[in-house]
Amino acid sequence: MISQHAETREAPLSEIVRELRGRFTDLWRECEGGPPPSGRVYSPGEHAANGKELARFVDLLWAEARRPPASPEAAGEVRECLVAAGSRLARMALGWEQKHIDIVLAGGFERPAAEFARTARAFGPGLGADDILQATRNVWVANALQSLLGLPVRLTPAITAYSLLYPHTDNYLDDPAASREAKREFNGRLKARLEGRAVDPANPAEKTVFDLVAMIEKEYDRATRPRVFESLSEIHRAQVESLDLLRPGGSPFEADVLGISLDKGGTSVLADAFLVAGRNDPARIEFAYGLGAFLQLMDDLEDVFEDLKAGRMTVFSQTSRGWPLDGVTDHVLRFGERVLAPLDGFAVPGTEALRDLVRSVTRMGIVDCAGRASRLYSRDYIRRLEARSPFRFAFAVKQRRKLAKRRALTGSLFRALSVSN
Repeated sequence: MISQHAETREAPLSEIVRELRGRFTDLWRECEGGPPPSGRVYSPGEHAANGKELARFVDLLWAEARRPPASPEAAGEVRECLVAAGSRLARMALGWEQKHIDIVLAGGFERPAAEFARTARAFGPGLGADDILQATRNVWVANALQSLLGLPVRLTPAITAYSLLYPHTDNYLDDPAASREAKREFNGRLKARLEGRAVDPANPAEKTVFDLVAMIEKEYDRATRPRVFESLSEIHRAQVESLDLLRPGGSPFEADVLGISLDKGGTSVLADAFLVAGRNDPARIEFAYGLGAFLQLMDDLEDVFEDLKAGRMTVFSQTSRGWPLDGVTDHVLRFGERVLAPLDGFAVPGTEALRDLVRSVTRMGIVDCAGRASRLYSRDYIRRLEARSPFRFAFAVKQRRKLAKRRALTGSLFRALSVSN
């Protein structure tokens, strides 16, 4: 737990984050070894039936994408059709009950995501469909925190700005036309801006980023909600530190690979928690950091091939150079169970279904990411893990590729549907 010393004297958030980094590093070590986490096992017959349902949904999505709706009314009809098909798939393949589907639809998660997509496209150039989808994931995390804390599920200016902030900064830092020195100076100016100092943007890209910070300042006053801006400074620090992981051919002893990864994810969701609520007690702070750390590990597994190609060190890319990912994946699943255990302790009454959904979606996310990286595992492990997936891994990859081939069409469809929502 966060030390009582840090609680009672309102320690700087940077001090609390250092404690959390150490605590979750220790928790990671505690999760080493032991049996694989339990989970539902799917039979070959269930795999076949679920595969047919997934194929139907993908075919429907593809068909609708080829003939985008010509009016808001037509878009509404298409949306209802896709929602019905998606709900049927969720019930059959994912084991969701109506209460889980209602969380996504009636619970308010769908509307903020559609509103965010519209805002992201209108805010300025530079973000592609993949960037917006990645940013929307943060909106979902923020909305889940709102619901768990008993707050209205909605898209606020602060959530919008924060969700857009790091796609824009990442795009700038990944721009090959920008020199290393320019990027270093940009990070320094952004740090100063997050701390509330007056800084003039050096170029249009920086102006966009600074405008997003200003959106957060309009919602939260620095004097009365200092933790909001401390949390933004902490995620920026962690992002800058994570640049040390880009070491092609590097040794894991050249950087604290685990600690940097946990900190990058932990501070990301910690910022969400403060942008959602303004202030948080120690239990909420610790849970948000742990959830973010777990989600970062999931992202690292999802991106393992990209990280290997780029020379970026993560627990997965480093392990894959000499060993199968079997053990480290079980390790992450056990870590996730421990991280999510406190959910029942602080969430408000009436959020039981959401808590079920958070546990199910994160566990299934790890399994799905492993399936996509199956050649980095032993055959026996993948066979056992596939039994815990609602779909055969190869079939799911095939359907995903089918959609990817028509990404432009499906992107146009989703834009039309977001306008109708």
